[in-house]
Amino acid sequence: MFSHNQVWAAIDALAQDKDMSVSRLARNAGLDPTTFNKSKRTSADGRQRWPSTESLHKIMQATDTGIDQFVALMQNDRASFESAYGKLQTGFGEGAQASFQVPPSVPLLGLAQAGAGGFFDDAGLPTGEGWDAVEFPRPDGEAVYALEISGDSMMPLYRDGDRIIVSPAASIRRGDRVVVRTHEGEVMAKVLARRTAKLIELESINPEHENREFQLTEIDWVARIVWASQ
Repeated sequence: MFSHNQVWAAIDALAQDKDMSVSRLARNAGLDPTTFNKSKRTSADGRQRWPSTESLHKIMQATDTGIDQFVALMQNDRASFESAYGKLQTGFGEGAQASFQVPPSVPLLGLAQAGAGGFFDDAGLPTGEGWDAVEFPRPDGEAVYALEISGDSMMPLYRDGDRIIVSPAASIRRGDRVVVRTHEGEVMAKVLARRTAKLIELESINPEHENREFQLTEIDWVARIVWASQ
């Protein structure tokens, strides 16, 4: 059993080990930059707030950190952390995870290119030629691909040139960051504000860009952003 303080201390230690702030750690994992702020760790009435298992999964995935490593950080056991790191890096020893030994590649396409025909099938999955590749440690069997951000509509979360990992198969909820493609070929990275049986409402992170609303009949596909490389 681990305490509230141990879990948050492990997040702080992981960020420090990767030479970044907890805000940058959250951004790199595709989370809100304030997710791990000190103010988020207790409520206004003093009750403890815990990070979600999804958030922990995302930061471990974004930093190539195994569960053994993270547990070692919770235990404040630097020797075990480094030992677990060695297993993941070299692949030797019990508990080695092949998915982190040699990160597989996923298809990569520029966001502007994504508006052209021939790059996606009806489900929003990559098809055809013209794709590049980028390394990314993905779960086995999960259909994901990468898009390179262009423009500033997602500033300051995503900058021009950042690469995002997209999963058409991932479930989507209100507040998720998504990539949307219309039947007209327009492709955009937004936040899902609301989706009904007829409409979809999208928010821009950058207040200088307007929010968008579409009829679902105008939408080709919507895919969830599951990771970002910055």
